[in-house]
Amino acid sequence: MIVKMKKVTLLLSRKERKSGLERLRKLGLLHVKNLQNPQSDEIDDLQAKIEAIGRVVGVLGRAESGVKRIDEKRADEVVDRVNRLLHDNEKLVKELERLRNIHTWYEMFGRVSLEEIDRLRNEGIYLKFYSCDRSSIKKIDDRKQIYIVGRERGIFYVVLITTDPQDGLKFTEYPLPDIECSELEKRIGEIEKKISSTKTTLKKLGRYRDSLNKHRSYLEKRLAFYRVLHGMAQEEGFVYIQGFCPVDNLSELKECAEHQGWAYVIQDPDDPSEVPTLIKTHRWLKIINPVFKFMDTLPGYNEYDISFWFLLFFSIFFAILIGDAGYGMLFIIFSFIASRKFRAVPREPFVLLYVLGGTTVLWGAISGTWFGFEGIAHVPFLSSIIVDRVNSFAEENTLFMMYLCFIIGVVHLSIAHGIRMVNMINSLKALSELGWILILWSLFFVAGKLVLDRPVPFLTLPLLILGCFLTLTFTNYQKNILKGALATLGDLPLSVIGSFSDLVSYLRLFAVGYASVIVASSFNEMAIGDGIHSVLHGLMAALILFFGHTLNIILGLLAVIVHGIRLNMLEFSGQLNMQWSGRPYKPFRDV
Repeated sequence: MIVKMKKVTLLLSRKERKSGLERLRKLGLLHVKNLQNPQSDEIDDLQAKIEAIGRVVGVLGRAESGVKRIDEKRADEVVDRVNRLLHDNEKLVKELERLRNIHTWYEMFGRVSLEEIDRLRNEGIYLKFYSCDRSSIKKIDDRKQIYIVGRERGIFYVVLITTDPQDGLKFTEYPLPDIECSELEKRIGEIEKKISSTKTTLKKLGRYRDSLNKHRSYLEKRLAFYRVLHGMAQEEGFVYIQGFCPVDNLSELKECAEHQGWAYVIQDPDDPSEVPTLIKTHRWLKIINPVFKFMDTLPGYNEYDISFWFLLFFSIFFAILIGDAGYGMLFIIFSFIASRKFRAVPREPFVLLYVLGGTTVLWGAISGTWFGFEGIAHVPFLSSIIVDRVNSFAEENTLFMMYLCFIIGVVHLSIAHGIRMVNMINSLKALSELGWILILWSLFFVAGKLVLDRPVPFLTLPLLILGCFLTLTFTNYQKNILKGALATLGDLPLSVIGSFSDLVSYLRLFAVGYASVIVASSFNEMAIGDGIHSVLHGLMAALILFFGHTLNIILGLLAVIVHGIRLNMLEFSGQLNMQWSGRPYKPFRDV
């Protein structure tokens, strides 16, 4: 459930604002709302230091032996040293690139002597250097004295020797470098040694990496403190801070305020969008939290905690989309092995995988699907578990499976409106949600007729008429009933069409689940359809089965993300009018 919050304002004397905040941070209950934009030199300095450490940590590798503790002075020294090394290294790299570009000239035209070229120029003999392709060489005037000194990928490097300084070729000319080749190579070697030395030094400084990370965490705590400190509002002689506190913890906060002599005001939140969301669930329900974290979603304070319904239907969707008891067994085995190997990882993901694997095994068993082999389902014990109406290999079950998806959909969406109805049970507006439930069931019968050609029950039209009447009358209920109904009428047709579309969306469960069985069966047939007649054939069959079923599992998991989560996050949540606009409850605390 989403924990109720109270808006709390605390008044402190100006002289005790720091000590008061320290006490409040130790208490760790108030989610602080800044009353003004926090600005100060301390904040700017801390932000700069945190960013600098972040850049340095990103560069440093992890040394085999590290420094366990580091004080602020030493941390600053290490950061400054690394930044200087990086700055100097950046200049060295740029200079090395420049020199290597110059060295390319010698690679093209040879290790000529610039001194000799200069001597020839003084004697009236000029050397000019060009590049061109094969066809261009043939067009050179025979009277010109040229020498081909190199060739690479169809490009020729030529030297023109002339006594006329104005003479030249209409090709790409390469000016002479300004440094002799031997001196150039010497400087390149020196810079490479300096760069290598810098890398060695940075590697040694890697022993500070973990300590710098810890120091950064310490600075982040200080930054959070100063942001709260400078986000407080000030009046003459006192300051005050505002935030949100869970109702269950109000007594602790009041006791602390009274003990410290602080004045306080406790109110109901006036703007739900400002209130953070704190969800408290039963321990067993927390296994669904990894999915919410993966989606990075949190309900708003005035929305709904749907953890139970999400877990229930997500497990059903997962089982139908994967659709294979053999795959479910693999998920359980994988979760067991991973949970033993990664003991430091929270248990929730592994328990969730146990649940999803278990539901998949159950669905696969009753539908007779074990790695897509129909023959496995004929084993006496396994055949007794199969429910004939959902047997994956019975073609006549196709229409029933589609109908079952409609049933799951209408129940799922009806629960959404049921949650809203219970939430507003003390208001006549609850009847509008009852109206939507009636509309959904009438749409369910219509979908059965349009998609599956099932007979339409005589109750369909009365349900639709009564549902529309309740929705029109009580969605915007007011004394002037006609005015309220007209306000609702404009959106009702599109909303009904949207609900029909949501209901039909549940057919994706059948389509993807059926495709998974077909893909598995096809790979099985490809691998061992004619039997195994040799060792080589057996090896090829094993490779095909491994590749095929691995691919099918991956596609199934992608389908779960695309379709299984979607049906909860869009169709179901859409009927609840949820925006998932929540901000997490982050109390001001010393952690």
